[in-house]
Order: sequence, then structure tokens, then C-alpha cells
Amino acid sequence: MKKPGIKDRLRYAFDRAMSKGAAALIGWLFALTLAIIGIVTVVMFALGLQQEGDDWAKVLWNNLMRSMDAGTVAGDTGSWPYLLTMLFVTLAGIFVFSTLIGILSNGISAKFESLRKGRSLVVEQDHTVILGWSEQIFAVVSELCAANENKKRACVAILADKDKVEMEDELRERIVRKGRTEIVCRSGSPIDPTDIRVVNPECARSVVILAPETDDPDASVIKTLLALTNSPDRKEGAYHIVAEIHENKNFEVAEMVAKDEVEVVLTGDLTARIAAQTCRQSGLSIIYTELFDFGGDEIYFAKEPALAGSAYGDALFRYETSAIIGIERENGAILLNPPMDSIIEKGDRIIAISEDDDTIVLSKHEPRAANEAVISKRPPRPSRPESTIVIGWNWKGAKLVKELDAYSGSESRIRIVAELTSLDEAMENLRSNLSNLTLEWERGDSTDRALLDGLGVEKYDHVIVLSYSDELDDQAADAKTIVTLLHLRRISQSAGKDLSIVSEMLDSRNRELAEIAQADDFVIGGKLVALVLAQISENKDLAPVFAELLDPEGAELYLKPADEYVNPGAACDFYTVLEAARRKGETAIGYRVAAHSHESAAAYGVVLNPKKSAILRLQAEDRVVVLSDS
Repeated sequence: MKKPGIKDRLRYAFDRAMSKGAAALIGWLFALTLAIIGIVTVVMFALGLQQEGDDWAKVLWNNLMRSMDAGTVAGDTGSWPYLLTMLFVTLAGIFVFSTLIGILSNGISAKFESLRKGRSLVVEQDHTVILGWSEQIFAVVSELCAANENKKRACVAILADKDKVEMEDELRERIVRKGRTEIVCRSGSPIDPTDIRVVNPECARSVVILAPETDDPDASVIKTLLALTNSPDRKEGAYHIVAEIHENKNFEVAEMVAKDEVEVVLTGDLTARIAAQTCRQSGLSIIYTELFDFGGDEIYFAKEPALAGSAYGDALFRYETSAIIGIERENGAILLNPPMDSIIEKGDRIIAISEDDDTIVLSKHEPRAANEAVISKRPPRPSRPESTIVIGWNWKGAKLVKELDAYSGSESRIRIVAELTSLDEAMENLRSNLSNLTLEWERGDSTDRALLDGLGVEKYDHVIVLSYSDELDDQAADAKTIVTLLHLRRISQSAGKDLSIVSEMLDSRNRELAEIAQADDFVIGGKLVALVLAQISENKDLAPVFAELLDPEGAELYLKPADEYVNPGAACDFYTVLEAARRKGETAIGYRVAAHSHESAAAYGVVLNPKKSAILRLQAEDRVVVLSDS
């Protein structure tokens, strides 16, 4: 091989200099300028071309000024050799400084491009970090902004494999009110530890990991957990991580990776359980939305030393504007709607529904005595077999049917109607896992009015409309759901019967469109999951409370006939309703007015955590919202 010559070495040195960036190029130009000025100055003194009386410093300064300002040469006078020398200095200066301007311009542009890509470190403390991007991010960020409204300053930092400007534009378009919360976006891979460091998770209050909209989202979530918790630069203390996992089989893997640092939200189970509960009780999804978002009343924990030694049933009446729902023992055990004689011990915290954590205040006045004259003596209505029809199908359908099976009495039945070629095989596998439900199924187009008319949906107790999210994108799936809802409501009007309908909406923006169908219950899978993620990110103690609420084995929310608690039309306060429920071993937390059940502006008639001294008149068709074991 030929030995590199001087030309090759110079070219190699030049390439290396160019590769070092704008700072190195500016340094080389500065050195070149000094060299030219120095050489010209030496030549001028050697040939005696300097002006009379000029010393070395003066000549150097004049040459520097001429190199920087081309107009200076026009005022020069002297011999032709002197003028030509000054012209050379000026031309060299024009070359050097025009090159310098180009380098500076490119460097600034490159810096702006780098900033636009979002690669600078997020220098924040006690902020919330979101890793990943999906449709749920808009609801999560909106809820975090609502939660931070009472703070002077808050920050949400988002890292996603997406263009920074594109993320900012979408968030600006979809999130109306940010309040005092600053939203910072950074581009990078949520599974790369180096990229994760950009959003400074070590100083964050909590980290939310969103499952991407891919074929295997759980794998990405688990990789992100590994990148965060196993990084050599991780924080010394424990992280507070909230992650969503789709499949049960990946639940233990996620917990094993992050151990006690992560609260895992199973999205399939969450939406299936809420759907199973809300389809059986119209209005229940409104209550869950109220409890899960930060817009109204939420669930809080509070220590109240004055209640130590008191029975749970007595503590229910000690708060005028908060609704007690349970006790958290000092060891962390959660007791929702415990036996009324359960004693609140020192070190326990009460679990309450309230407007804010600082509104959980003991009443200054003694609670009013219950009005015995209006407490109903009517016994509870006996349970009966129920019939449910599910129109549409996706991967959450099997979980939903199993949850319904746990809530249903014997001899209840369920019918599945979906446009799937593999329906027979899926239903045969599902049937073997049911204990209480008798399963029927058939294939058909859920948007076909003739098919829906032939199903006799008005004869069923509950109607569930699932989206075709496995086969269609969100908008196309929601479009089919909305068309089905419109047909069902027309059938409802023709039959003169109010159908109990629960529908699944993938995009929360389509809820407003679906309200044209006058449906009073919606299970928006993505939004409900986002609300739960936001709540747990603000308070990790809420995770076991939500799990208990949604577990068919524990205390659940029910809307029971008001005439089982108070006489219809009788004037009473909520203290009386609370006492009537207490005698049944239940905790009353609100009521629903049937007359407003179709009015979205009135929260479909649901009133949660009412002021207990306010007078109300409940009718027989109204409902009392209670925590009960059955």
C-alpha cells in the first residue's frame, strides 16, 4: 500500500478539523486571521511599508480593522505597494469573515434543530414523567393538569418516539386547559436508558408508562420498566411508577421487573370489570368517572385522631361535606364498607370521598338525628335471573363475560352477536369457563337494522355494545358503535322501553357524538384507564382501593331503589338516608334522580357526596348510591 503523502495528511487533518463542529472551525478561522495579519505586519516592517510613526501594535490593529471592515481600505493613502498590501488584507478578511458568518449561521440553525428535536435535559424537580405515547395521553395529561391546579407551578415531562413539535401541536390542540402546569416534550425511545435520562426521572414525583399502540404493547412496557429501574444511573431511592399492561399473563413479569416500585394497571381487566358493573346498573359509569377524574369529588385519605376509638358506623355522620367509605389500617390493609361496629384505631386513616384533601374536616355541629318517620320498612327486592346481549366483540369480551358470570345469579343468560368468522371457536372455549350464565351466540352485522330488529333487544335486561377494535382502527370501530347505538335507541323509542345500554368508545372525542343517541352510560376504555393512571400517579395508595371497588368479592358500588331506604316523596336530609343504609350494613354516598337520567348537563341525575343537611325528596324510581357487599 502506498505510504500517505503530505497532501493526504493535510486532507486527513482538514477532515478531522471539519468533523469537530462549529467551535473548532471558528477556532481555525481565528488562527488563520491572526496568521494573515501577523505575516502581513512582518512583511510591512521588512519592506518599510508602514505609515510614518506607526509602531508594531498600531500596524497590527490597523490590519485587524481592515480585515473586519472592507470599507476602511477606501480611505487609505500612500504608495502603491502599501495600498496593494492593504487590499490583500481586506480581501483575506472578507474571505475569513464571510466563512465565519456561514459557520455561525449553520451552527445556530443546527442548535435550533437540536432543540426542536427535544434532546436537552429537563431540569425540573417533583414533576411527573410520562414515558410513551398513545391516545390515552391526552386524558392523562388533562387530569394531571387538573390535579395541579392548586399548585403554584407544576410540570409534566413526556418522552416518546415521536417528533417534539408534532407532540406539542397535538397536545395544544387536544388539551384546552393547562392551568399552571407546564408540559415539556422530548423526543427519544422510552426503552433506551440514555434517552430516559433526558426527562430526569430521578427527580420526578412519579413516572407513568403508557402502552404503545403496537401489536405487542406489553413487551414495550416491560422493556421500559427494565430501562428505568435497571439503569446504572438510577436513583438511590424507590421510584413511584404506574404502568399499564394489557394481558394478565404479563402482569407478574412487570411486577417482577420493578418489584415494589410499580403499580400495574391491567387495562383489559379494568374496562371489563367496569363494563360488567355498569351494564347492570344504569348511571354507575358516571359515578366511576366522577371518582376517577380530578374534576369533582375524588377519593382521599385522612388521619383524624379525634375518631380514634369510634365505630365506623358512627364516624359516617361526623362529616357534613365528605362521605366516609372505609378505613386504611396502620399496616396498609384497606377495608371498604367494613362492619359498622369496626373500631377506628390510632394510626388508622379514614378513606373519604371529598372535593379535595383539605375539605375532609369534622363537622363543628352535632349530626342531625335521623327522621325515623320517613325511613322505609320495605324489604329488599328479591334477585332474579337476568338476560344480557353483547353486540360486537374484541379481546376484552371474554374478560367481560367472565366478570358478568361472577355477578349474575343462576339461570341468567347472555347472548353474543358479532361479525367474526372465528366466533364459534371463541364461544365454545368461553362457555366451558362459565358457572352461572347460559351462553348463546350468532354471527351478524351489528349495524344492520333488520338484524337488530330480529334480536328482540327490548326483551333483554342489559345491552352491551363492544367495539371491533381488534380488526378496525379507533375511528372506524367507533363509527360502527355509534351507528349501532342510533339503531338501538330508535328500537327503544319504537318499543316504548328504556334500554339499559353500555357502550365502549375508544376515542373520548366520540363520546359527544354518541350522546346524540341519548345513551346515559358509556365505558370509554382508554379514558377510564387514563383516569386511573393519573389518580394512582398522584397517590399510589389509591391502587388497592380501586382494586377493592372493582373486585366482585369485596364491597362494590350499587344503585338501589330509593324506596328501600326512605318513603317516596317524603322530605328528609341525607343523614336520614345514611342511617337507613347503615342499618342494612351499607354506606350511602349519593343518589340518582331518575327524572334527569337522560340529561348529560345534570350528570345523568347522579349526585355524589351531597351535603348531608340538605333537604331532598326521593321518589320510588330514584336510586341511592351505596357501598355494599351485595
